[in-house]
Amino acid sequence: MTPAHEIGDEVGEEIGGATRHIYPASAMVGDYLRAAAGLVPTGAVFATAPVGAVAATVLGSFAAIFAVFGLRTVLRHGTSLEMTDTELRAQGAWRRTIAWAELDRMKLAYYSTRRDRRSGWMQLELGAGGTRVTLDSRIAGFDRLVQRATEVAAERGIGLNEATLANLEALGVRLPEPGAGR
Repeated sequence: MTPAHEIGDEVGEEIGGATRHIYPASAMVGDYLRAAAGLVPTGAVFATAPVGAVAATVLGSFAAIFAVFGLRTVLRHGTSLEMTDTELRAQGAWRRTIAWAELDRMKLAYYSTRRDRRSGWMQLELGAGGTRVTLDSRIAGFDRLVQRATEVAAERGIGLNEATLANLEALGVRLPEPGAGR
C-alpha cells in the first residue's frame, strides 16, 4: 500500500510541548475538486435547460450530495488539533477535547481507493466517554498522533481490534509492552 499518511508527516508549530496539526490545503484540493465536479455541472444544467420534476429531483439529489461533501471538506480543512501530554483538543466548527487519561477507545481503519489496496487513506477514531475525535491521514503529523494514541491505549489497557493492529503494523507503529510507561 502506498502510504497516504506520508502527506501528513510535517507537523506545524510545536509550542511548549504541544504540537499543532492541520489539514494542509494541498491535501484538500482533491476533495474540493470532487465537490465542484458534482456541483458545477448540475448547476449548469439547472441554469441553462428547462428540467422536469423527475429530472430536477434526481439532479437536486446529486447536487445535495456533492454540497454536503463540499461542506464536510470545508469543515475538515478548518479543523486543527493540538496535542499535549495530557490531552488532544480539536478546534474548528466544533470543539472537542479528549483527555488522554480518559481515552477508552481507539480504532485505526484503512480505506482503499483501488482494488489492489495500493492507494487509500487511514482514519483514526479516538473516544473518551461521549466525546469522539475522528481524523484522517492527510492531517499534518498523523504518524505522531497515531503513535501517542497507541501509547495511551496500551497504558490504559484498551483492546484494539485486528484491523487496527494490522494498520498500526502497516504504519510501522509498535504497540508498547504492557506496563511500559511513557
